[in-house]
Amino acid sequence: MITLNKKNQDLILKPILIKDIKNNCIVPIAGKASIISEENTIYLVVGMEMKKNLYLELNEAIKKVIDDFKFDFDVVVDEFIDIFKEETVIFDAIGEALLWKNHQAYSLKTNKTFKENNFNMVTKKDFQKYFENLKIKMEFVNFARDLQDTPPNICTPDYFAQVISKKAGEISGVKVTILDKKAIEKLKMGMLLAVNAASYEEPRVVIVEYCSDNKLEKTALVGKGITFDSGGYSLKPSASMKGMKFDMTGAAVTCSTVLGLAKAKAKANVVAVAVLTENRIGGKGTLVETVVTSYSGKTVEILNTDAEGRLVLGDAISYAIRDLKAQRIIDVATLTGAIRFCLGTYMTGAFATDDKFYQEFEAAALKGHEEIWRLPIHSQNYKYMRSSAVADLTNMAPVPDGGSSNAAAFLAEFSEGIPLIHLDVAATGHTPTRGNGIMLKNMFELLNK
Repeated sequence: MITLNKKNQDLILKPILIKDIKNNCIVPIAGKASIISEENTIYLVVGMEMKKNLYLELNEAIKKVIDDFKFDFDVVVDEFIDIFKEETVIFDAIGEALLWKNHQAYSLKTNKTFKENNFNMVTKKDFQKYFENLKIKMEFVNFARDLQDTPPNICTPDYFAQVISKKAGEISGVKVTILDKKAIEKLKMGMLLAVNAASYEEPRVVIVEYCSDNKLEKTALVGKGITFDSGGYSLKPSASMKGMKFDMTGAAVTCSTVLGLAKAKAKANVVAVAVLTENRIGGKGTLVETVVTSYSGKTVEILNTDAEGRLVLGDAISYAIRDLKAQRIIDVATLTGAIRFCLGTYMTGAFATDDKFYQEFEAAALKGHEEIWRLPIHSQNYKYMRSSAVADLTNMAPVPDGGSSNAAAFLAEFSEGIPLIHLDVAATGHTPTRGNGIMLKNMFELLNK
């Protein structure tokens, strides 16, 4: 349990600058922690160089303390603030680390060894309301993580839809609509149906709505929900299939964001559209060079069945605009391997069709502490995606250059002039074995008015 100014624990965790170390038993390396039993104190050594990326450095250091010592303890928050001065960044870094580590990660092991700790954050500053909001935010980060971690033989499109529906039933003010295959066929979502063609698991579109103020612009959060991606006939090599259960990260994060905002009773007008299917191979699978008609009416030549995420997202974006009357859109997707070569695993690639909307999101990202970097959508990217000889669009550019920007340009073709932010979390959405609920905090901060 994580508490604020409640029952004190036997141990305390406090920071110490390297220059202030007097005890030779304290390891004088920033980020390292040492326990001095005579003082009932864990000293976390800190240095001013941590200020370059204070949230990340401190958050990781606190997590390491929990891993190393396994004890319950009080965290003397004010002493960290006295050193670094940045009150909310310090509180977020510590509080989010404690809530992350004290969550029992998804497991089907028969011998579970998880033990919940008791951590108490101690401060004389008035963080109570802030703390309650932080707990809700992290509850839904952890909820999204669990969805991401669920094996693909369990987390089918229908399973995902039922989990979201059940969770929404615990929160007032949330409306959930689930479109089954018949409804999707009636709507003529041709791109989604093409991706689903080889799967015996039917597709779903999950719509999660929360509106406490209809005077606000309606923001749609569109999430890619490929519950397993084999690549289809453009088949992935076996090594590349490991981790493909995480291809539904965008769906998990977008739905969880709306649920979190509703539980926090935020002043918001928001809807999540999670578009869910497997991408399998089989006798009915979509062939390379197939042409389909999208929900928007545009025809699309599918030159690579492993570029399926942009297909399902295109139909979802059109649905958000035409049926749900969204006035601005954020999509979250594990979309391109190319983004890893651009930004590594520590920054999410962001693409935007509207500068003002992007600047608002960028400001929210500073509060959410999830790093983003804006990348361009060049006129040439649009030309590539319009280069099909037989259809309005192609899902794969004729050259390998600028893969992430090409994918963003394809999505923008369905935005109908509505401001669009595309977040490519292919490199940041998960570790090799665990999901991390990326971009939920940024979107929560953007929309939590």
